[in-house]
Amino acid sequence: MADTPLFIDMDRFIFHVDANSAFLSWTAAYRIHLLGEKVDLRDIPSIIGGDQEKRHGIVLAKSVPAKKYGIQTGEAIMTARQKCPELVIVPPDYGLYVNASRAFMEILKKYSDHVIQYSIDEAWMEFSGYGNIYGNGREVELALLIKNEIYKELGFTVNIGISTNFLLSKMAGDLSKPNKVHTLFPEEIPIKMWPLPVSELFFVGRATTRKLNNLGITTIGELAHADENMIRAHLKTMGTVVQSYARGGDLEPYMYTHEANKGYGNSLTAPQDITTYEYANHLLLSLCETVGVRLRTDDVKISVVSVHITTYEFLYSNKQMQLLSPTDVTEEIYHAACRVFRLLWDGMTPIRQIGVHTSKVQSDVGRQYNLFDMDKYDRLSVLNRTIDNIRERYGEESVFRASFLGSNVEHMSGGLDKERRSGVTIGIDVEKEKIRAM
Repeated sequence: MADTPLFIDMDRFIFHVDANSAFLSWTAAYRIHLLGEKVDLRDIPSIIGGDQEKRHGIVLAKSVPAKKYGIQTGEAIMTARQKCPELVIVPPDYGLYVNASRAFMEILKKYSDHVIQYSIDEAWMEFSGYGNIYGNGREVELALLIKNEIYKELGFTVNIGISTNFLLSKMAGDLSKPNKVHTLFPEEIPIKMWPLPVSELFFVGRATTRKLNNLGITTIGELAHADENMIRAHLKTMGTVVQSYARGGDLEPYMYTHEANKGYGNSLTAPQDITTYEYANHLLLSLCETVGVRLRTDDVKISVVSVHITTYEFLYSNKQMQLLSPTDVTEEIYHAACRVFRLLWDGMTPIRQIGVHTSKVQSDVGRQYNLFDMDKYDRLSVLNRTIDNIRERYGEESVFRASFLGSNVEHMSGGLDKERRSGVTIGIDVEKEKIRAM
């Protein structure tokens, strides 16, 4: 290939806005500004830590002082305590995070009518033809304005990356943190991006890094200039994708158009490793209960059901199937998920995380009946919506399946848990988990 990166149309520019250590920052801001606490969690060794009893006993977010002790996001709380005995550990408050995320997005929407939320704490802002409003060449000035307003109004800092496409803006925002604005325009790729370790390239996880390192590729620039046939031979389609990213190409469309109306999904980390089909089916039912409720709430139906798993070694895989007819019935989604899971799992490798995702979303669509339906769909549809109404009125625990009695599995679970099920695009967090494992 040529020694210059892939240049992209300069007619638009993209911001990637990412809250710095979101869970901890949002908790700290809430405690200071609303509860009147004097100690800022961001100024002391502190973390937001999950529930150890439910195998979420990991560091979800950390302060800068905690980072100086070598504490990393995703490591076990027990290990973090060993590194810093005086570490302050605060449990997560997902209801707070949902509210903070919504307020965060509302500020972004004041400046752009095309805000694409990628997860609870980050989003892209697309600006096309906005030169007459904000002025050409004033991207950094605008980013600083947004960054400062977020801090003034909400009390936390963000990083903003600026470029001409989604991938480069994402990479720009990660160049250094916290509370920074960075540019990574196509002409800056050789200087700013190519010297970075290949592991820092978006979509390159542990497994892909290992494969590339074995090929003698350690930097993003080396990947960009590597022989295309060789990369494809060793990494298949994934190799073509990440090499395009190394050259400044834009993200695959599904990575940034996966908005709430594109699909509905949830995932969970199992309280114990999944080693039997029976236990897996129990978890799948719990996930499908939540997905079904969300579909019916939005009055939509889906035609594709997919299942993804992450093994105890953090290896990710997924599979999907097309349904005969669009549906919003929990039982139909569940039976499809069980069939897909049977095809996906080898029956032996312990599974740590499991998820269900649905796609090909349609609204105002009728039911195409078949010989296998008879009147079963109609009865289940009425039953599902009746149960939804009871739960909405009396709470989720008012009605649940007998199979969950005495179980260590919530009868409705997955993704963002009870407090954070509404309003945030859950499926996108699944994509991030996928990327970390690849």
